[in-house]
Amino acid sequence: MINLTDSALNAVKSVLATSAQPTRGLRIMVEAGGCAGFKYAMDLAEQAKPNETVIERDGIRVFVDDMSRDHLAGTTIDFVVKLEGSGFTFDNPNAGSICSCGKSFS
Repeated sequence: MINLTDSALNAVKSVLATSAQPTRGLRIMVEAGGCAGFKYAMDLAEQAKPNETVIERDGIRVFVDDMSRDHLAGTTIDFVVKLEGSGFTFDNPNAGSICSCGKSFS
């Protein structure tokens, strides 16, 4: 299961409300790349693809493909506002190591 904090939910709701395209949720993926081997990717989505699981919380749908689901199990996604910049953070218990920017893991 993936958990979105209240801050992350509010950020997603804000983006969905202002999107020019019809969207119903957020697609979260793990892709090869980044400095540690895997990187997180997010995109707005209208509907789930056939190989995706749908997680719903407070009216927000999160679409996760089968390959990414195992990498993201137990992950908490937060949205933080910092002096250096705002953005989503991932607290992933499956990550053996993470890069210094927190966007990549192995």
